[in-house]
Amino acid sequence: MNKIFYIGDSTVQKNTIETYPQTGMSQVLSLYTREDVLVLPHGKNGRSTKSFLDEGLFQPVEEGMGEGDLLLIQFGHNDEKTDPARHTEAFGDYQDNLRLFIRAAVSKGAYPVLITPIARRLFEGGLFCPGSHGPYPEAVRRLGKEEGVPVADLTALTEKYLANLGDEKSKPLFVWPVDNTHLKYEGAVAMAGFLVRELARMGSPYADFLLPACRN
Repeated sequence: MNKIFYIGDSTVQKNTIETYPQTGMSQVLSLYTREDVLVLPHGKNGRSTKSFLDEGLFQPVEEGMGEGDLLLIQFGHNDEKTDPARHTEAFGDYQDNLRLFIRAAVSKGAYPVLITPIARRLFEGGLFCPGSHGPYPEAVRRLGKEEGVPVADLTALTEKYLANLGDEKSKPLFVWPVDNTHLKYEGAVAMAGFLVRELARMGSPYADFLLPACRN
């Protein structure tokens, strides 16, 4: 059975009733994948690349990955934080940590995919405010080129999506009121859809994990 390991933060995390209605993208990714593909959620609320590694959360992923598996890597929201337990420099240890994930996957014969963080829902005067992740998305894009690893640019895609959707219509996608970061079920399905579109664009072997209807 082919496996997809999905690592990241709260936008990825598999939630329980304790955090309902928050829904991570890993929870709904199987809506788009073949029946014989196993999606293994390893996202964790509040984690950055640094804390994910420091807490040993990557160890079971590294041990479990095998030939032909897929490793989806999506961090950024918490690497931006000033908290020293989580903060990384975009063009420093953030890239170094992502590189560690990439090379661990390659060493196991798995296929790594870098994913820029989804946009925060920020509007002022009815207009969407892009750029909430600062230099981190660009750090991911550049690392992808350096390492020869495909990048799913969800920052760009979701910024455009939210801007077109508008202030009021985008609220039901997030745990509103107030929360402009964490997704509800509808939001997770929409954001995972953008990821799937990117995997399809990458072609084989990445698109091979998807349902035939999702590959075009």
